[in-house]
Amino acid sequence: QPHSGSQANFAVYTALLQPGDTILGMNLAHGGHLTHGSPVNLSGKLYNVVPYGIDDKGQIDYDDLAKQAQTHKPKMIIGGFSAYSGVVDWAKMREIADSIGAYLFVDMAHVAGLIAAGVYPNPVPHAHIVTT
Repeated sequence: QPHSGSQANFAVYTALLQPGDTILGMNLAHGGHLTHGSPVNLSGKLYNVVPYGIDDKGQIDYDDLAKQAQTHKPKMIIGGFSAYSGVVDWAKMREIADSIGAYLFVDMAHVAGLIAAGVYPNPVPHAHIVTT
């Protein structure tokens, strides 16, 4: 059992990815998490990271995410964040992942309490893998 979300995320990566595989993760400057491909984290050193981000309204840019997915064909799309205040459309993220045969991995650690309280959408029905 991991002692932290960072260790849990790394366990997912090492179970499903090979060094050099491509992953899509939210840009740290847009609210992403260090363990989702930041260059200062091991995930950013072992894997080819393509960041996705938010639009001018501060929402995830799903059109750009889909375009990045089609262009780069990542093995995994990471949903989750540490400083994003929007509501994620998990079904849309799964649709994008399925369109290219990628895993949808959701790190829901930062919103787990809101999900448990029923005030934030639950990613479990949509994600291939979830960590908290």
